[in-house]
Amino acid sequence: MLNFYSASNGQVNSKKAIQQSLTAALGDAPPPIFQDEMLVVVHSTIGHDFEDIIAGAKEICPQAELVGCTCAGVIGKEGANESMRALGVMAIVPGQTKEYHVTSCDNIRGHNSFEEARKMALELKATGADINMIQFLASGIDIAADRAVEGIESVFGEGIPIFGGTSSDNMRAISSYQFADGKVLERGAIMIGYSDPTLTIEMGVHHGSVPIGQPFTVTRSEGNRVIEIEDQAAWPYLMSKLDLPPDTHPGPCIPIAGMAELLPKAYRGSYDNDHILRVIVKVDEDGSFYMPVDCPQGTQLWIVERDEDLIFEGLDRMMKRLVAQIGGHKVAAVFHTDCAARGRAMFDAIVKDEIIENMQQPVTKGEAVPWLGMYGFGEFTSLKAKNLFHNYTTSIYALIRK
Repeated sequence: MLNFYSASNGQVNSKKAIQQSLTAALGDAPPPIFQDEMLVVVHSTIGHDFEDIIAGAKEICPQAELVGCTCAGVIGKEGANESMRALGVMAIVPGQTKEYHVTSCDNIRGHNSFEEARKMALELKATGADINMIQFLASGIDIAADRAVEGIESVFGEGIPIFGGTSSDNMRAISSYQFADGKVLERGAIMIGYSDPTLTIEMGVHHGSVPIGQPFTVTRSEGNRVIEIEDQAAWPYLMSKLDLPPDTHPGPCIPIAGMAELLPKAYRGSYDNDHILRVIVKVDEDGSFYMPVDCPQGTQLWIVERDEDLIFEGLDRMMKRLVAQIGGHKVAAVFHTDCAARGRAMFDAIVKDEIIENMQQPVTKGEAVPWLGMYGFGEFTSLKAKNLFHNYTTSIYALIRK
């Protein structure tokens, strides 16, 4: 049986940050746990020294395997921290048998997302373990996330729950990083397969945006690269709709330039919305941009705007559904991926703290449940048991004991 321990802090010294987090997380665990084999999942904002994080963890937990990624902010049971040097960990300690399995790759992009994800999934399958859920953390710049999901499902089937997110930076949309095998990667991905038979997962997901104006049509594309919209260069066309210069960098546009696609009708009720959102974080010099999923010619896209009432009311409805799904089971741990634009880029500290409280309290009921979340670029979350990739959502993954 897997045991979970979490902590987060804003210590500016990177080595001290990871060591203090691990000490705080594992402090109540039975000794000599620091010498035990374990998996450490870490989320770090972009200002930390990542090599020092890896080295610091190895010093006090020499048998630990560290994986993780960068983000725009960390969310733990201590609350949210979006400073340039914030760090959170989830330490996962096995019982008598190792019931987690890890693989990674160092170059996942739009054109090879299916192949790289399938290769990692095959490596997990080769362990022979009865894997019942997969956590996926990947580069957030130009991955085709839907193709990655298809790669995993080609090995494990469509019934395997996939959760996690894509890494981010401090909303500049320049570079994000991943940690695996003692290395720092820039276009990498980590896949964790869990095979603890006592665990299952319940997920909740919601965004609070509505489409505005009329849709426009993608008239030329290759995979997840959108080349033309309405027969014009894609990014300049989109910027013209926002009254912005055609060479505007995508980073500052993330809070205001969300794209929406229609959801199939079967999923709209569970989502409280007819549309699923997409974020753009990479633009080429020729004016094409990259969607986080494949975007075939003929796709209709809407610009969206945030609705603060919908964010709060929708979050409350989502949490009621999630609590009902959990029922009377014990929550062993919570992983959480939130859109970077739902942090300080959108809300002031008071409103943001209220949102965090509204999502944590119904699940934890005041108890110190291990919790590790990040403000990332995108979220892997299922709707009605279908694995999907989202942007601009709050996505909560509760691991519960059967």
